[in-house]
Amino acid sequence: MRANRLTTFILVAMVLGIAVGHLCHVLWPDPETAKAISGYISIVTDIFLRLIKMIIAPLVFSTLVVGVAHMGDTKAVGRIGAKAMTWFIGASVVSLLLGMVLVNLLQPGANLNLPLPDAAASSGVATSSLSLKDFVAHLVPRSVFEAMAQNEILQIVVFSLFFGVACAALGERARTVVAWTEELSHVILKITGYIMGLAPLAVFASMAAIITTQGLGILVTYGKFVAEFYLGLAILWCLLAAVGFVFFGRRVFELISLVREPFLLAFSTASSEAAYPKMMEQLVRFPVSRRIVSFVLPMGYSFNLDGSMMYCTFATIFIAQAYNIELSLGQQATMLLLLMLTSKGMAGVPRASLVVIAATLATFNIPEAGLLLIIGIDQFLDMGRSATNVIGNSLATAVVGKWEGEQPVVPETESDFEPEARSQTA
Repeated sequence: MRANRLTTFILVAMVLGIAVGHLCHVLWPDPETAKAISGYISIVTDIFLRLIKMIIAPLVFSTLVVGVAHMGDTKAVGRIGAKAMTWFIGASVVSLLLGMVLVNLLQPGANLNLPLPDAAASSGVATSSLSLKDFVAHLVPRSVFEAMAQNEILQIVVFSLFFGVACAALGERARTVVAWTEELSHVILKITGYIMGLAPLAVFASMAAIITTQGLGILVTYGKFVAEFYLGLAILWCLLAAVGFVFFGRRVFELISLVREPFLLAFSTASSEAAYPKMMEQLVRFPVSRRIVSFVLPMGYSFNLDGSMMYCTFATIFIAQAYNIELSLGQQATMLLLLMLTSKGMAGVPRASLVVIAATLATFNIPEAGLLLIIGIDQFLDMGRSATNVIGNSLATAVVGKWEGEQPVVPETESDFEPEARSQTA
C-alpha cells in the first residue's frame, strides 16, 4: 500500500509540475527570467539528486562486497560475471540495431523544417574523454576514495570485486569485516528509505523547471522526432518484456509492476542513479537473491544502458539525415560496432549520450553542430532513456538469477529487504 501511494504521489507530482511549469512559462516569457525562476525551482531536484549520489558509493560497495563474500568462491564470481556480460552484450546489439533500423524506416531527419545550424558551429560538447585507451585505463581507480568521492560506479565496482573476493578467500578470518560491511548496508538502505520520501517533491520540481524554460511548444516543434524516438523505446520495452516472458512466463508482469516506481522516478528526474536504491529493494521482492542483485545491478549501470545505446544510433543517423548525408549500410554497420565500444564508457560522464554522439559524428565526418538540433530537447529524451535503462537492468538481473538456478526465499517482512544473503541455491 505504501509503495502504491508513493507511485500515485509521483504521478500526481509530474502532472502538477507540468501545469506549474506551463503557468510560469506563460507568466514570465522572457528567457532570462524564466531561466532564473527555473533555477530556483530546480533546487529541490538538485538536493534530491545530491542525496542519491551521497549514498550510491557506500551502497554499491557494501552490497557488492557482501554479495561476493557470500558466494564463497571466485569461480562463482567469474561464472555470474560471464553470464551477466553475455546478456549485456546481446542487449547492447539489439538496442543499437533497433535504433538503426527505426531511424532508417521512419526518416525523422528527412525534409527537416527546422533551421539547420551552421556546419562549422561548435556544440560545446567535449569528445576527448571517449578514447578506448582512456576508458580501459579508467576502469582501475587510482584511489578508491577518489572513485567514491566522484561517484565513479565502474571503478567502485572493480575495487569492491577485489575486496569481496579477498574476503571470500580469507573465510573465517574476514568474518568480522563482512559482518561490519553488512551492517553498513543496513544503515545505508535505511537512509535510502528516508530519501525516497522526498521523491514526489523532486519530481514536481524537475518537471516544473523544464517546462518553465522550454515551454510545451518545444514538444510540438520537435514532435515527430520525440514521438518516433519514444515509439522506438516502446518497441524496445515490448522486446524486453517478450524475452522476460520466455524466462518467467506470466511472472514477468509481476516484475514490471514491481519496477514501475523506479521507472517513474528515473523518467521524471532523467536520472538512472535516482532509481538505483529502489530497484535493489524491488528486485529482492520479485524475488532475486541479494547476492545476484548486488553483483549484477552495479555492472549493468556501466555495461547495460539499453535506452542510451538505442538513442545513440537513432540520434546520430537523424543528424546525418538532417544534413542530407547518405550513410551506406557498411558505414552504419561500422558505426554500430564503434558505438558498442564507446557506449561502455557512458557511466559517470555528464550528458554521456551527447558525448558519445559527438565522438561518433566526428568519426564519420558529420557536422558536430548537428548536436545543436537535439540539445534543446535532450532532457525530454533523457527521461525515456533513463527509464528504459531501469527496465533493461531489472530484467538482466532477474535473468542472471534464473540462469544461476536460484530459488530465493520470498521476503515476508520489510526487514527481509535488507541486504542479507537470503537465498538458497538449487
